[in-house]
Amino acid sequence: MRLRSLQIILWIAATAAVVAFSAMRWWPATDESAAAASAFSPAFALADSEGSIRTTAEFRGKFLLVFFGFTSCPDVCPTTLAEVAQVMDDLGSDAGSVQPIFISIDPERDRRLGLADYTKAFHPAILGLAGSEAETQSAAASFKIFYEREADTSSPDGYTMAHTSGLYLIGPDGEWLRQFTYGTPAADILSDLQSRF
Repeated sequence: MRLRSLQIILWIAATAAVVAFSAMRWWPATDESAAAASAFSPAFALADSEGSIRTTAEFRGKFLLVFFGFTSCPDVCPTTLAEVAQVMDDLGSDAGSVQPIFISIDPERDRRLGLADYTKAFHPAILGLAGSEAETQSAAASFKIFYEREADTSSPDGYTMAHTSGLYLIGPDGEWLRQFTYGTPAADILSDLQSRF
């Protein structure tokens, strides 16, 4: 009877050891898989103010600060672009390593209102892009952002745009690095960028 109890205890111990070994063996792989699943390469192919198609590929080697918005936006867009402008000024000699991009989610109206003038009013380095509706939807899907037109009689043309308010950082290799939430101070964005140079 005593021998039988010892066999059961040894069997349980051996099983526990196998389970622990398997957990240790596969845990790092699970972490790597999760990291790989969360990493992605967003892309766009959109026209600038002169009608030239600009793509993510042409900016390889630079960090991209990408924001989706619209020129009639009363608060979120101008606040974020002001932060981006401050970052660009504070980067000094490193500013050439960063390309800020404003992608219009209201392209028809923004082209009519003068997208290039709008972005340059914040900083000359900010590149404004406005494609067709299909191209805009494709870019938004690639960045995993939301936007939609909403009726609003108090807004110009009787509508406004609801949209995700994050600022997106893309690495020189085209890979997604992070999202800065709305209201992130320029100093924090600058510090993050400088830590990556």
